[in-house]
Amino acid sequence: MNDLVDNIKAIKEETLLNLKSSKADNTIRAYKSDFNDFELFCIKNEFKSLPTQPKIISLYITYLSKKDAKMSTLKRRIVSIGVIHKMKGHYLDTKHPAIIENIMGIKRRKGSIQKGKKPLLINNLKKIINVIDENIEDEIKRLRDRSIILIGFSGGFRRNEIVSLDYNDLDFMQEGLKITLRKSKTDQFGEGLIKGLPYFDNNQYCPVISISKWLEISKINSGPLFRRFKKGLGLSDNRLTDQTVALLIKEYLNLAGIDNKNYSGHSLRSGFATSAAESGAEERNIMAMTGHKSTEMVRRYIKEANLFKNNALNKIKI
Repeated sequence: MNDLVDNIKAIKEETLLNLKSSKADNTIRAYKSDFNDFELFCIKNEFKSLPTQPKIISLYITYLSKKDAKMSTLKRRIVSIGVIHKMKGHYLDTKHPAIIENIMGIKRRKGSIQKGKKPLLINNLKKIINVIDENIEDEIKRLRDRSIILIGFSGGFRRNEIVSLDYNDLDFMQEGLKITLRKSKTDQFGEGLIKGLPYFDNNQYCPVISISKWLEISKINSGPLFRRFKKGLGLSDNRLTDQTVALLIKEYLNLAGIDNKNYSGHSLRSGFATSAAESGAEERNIMAMTGHKSTEMVRRYIKEANLFKNNALNKIKI
């Protein structure tokens, strides 16, 4: 009997470990950060945070909405609280009517359309690459930074996916560059995703040529693809952080004379999807590149891209 109990305990621990391993490190950190905020709310109001109850989450969501939190933030917090409960071995019904009906009520009273960060579209992408080429004298930094931005846009990568790439994830072919993304936010089973970046007609903005030159000058032949610099611009062995990607975008937008406050690290990914939709790319082909599992977000990009393109007002002659 004791052996059976011990086995069940071991299986339970192994299951919890599997649940943790199913998520990317950055995703787990984000869940924990969200849960910490919920925990502070519970402490202040003398509620139990773990395990908690749907009615407590409902109160927390109302509290956030009164602070003008976005609908996307409310939904993410609910998911985060649910995931942390699951990882700790607790069941929590995040679809309970007390939560869902409260969300629906907040939507009706306040609306759910919010202004997000802007996509980095082709015209501004070119401006950024131009200012990098014109202003960054050190060749190794110039090639690293332009490669990060070009590959991030062209592959529709999340910023944490860009910095997670290794040399061995690249495969140069006659048609272009094949990139293996070994793990991503939506890849729940670790199956990986292969992206193909063809050569561009315009060499200045071609990610394949830029990456090739970066590898040549950096002499990287294993390990992290994009690395930090030591003092004096010597290249270290340390991988860049995803925050660096966001900072680079803001830095070069500012250098190009573009107001950077409405852009983020996600602007490369959303910029690719919106630009592809504007150019007439099919929904399924956009999803194949970005790795989106749901059509909801991709259709939002397509809708934004078609805002003026398929506008009924264009049919009116004035």
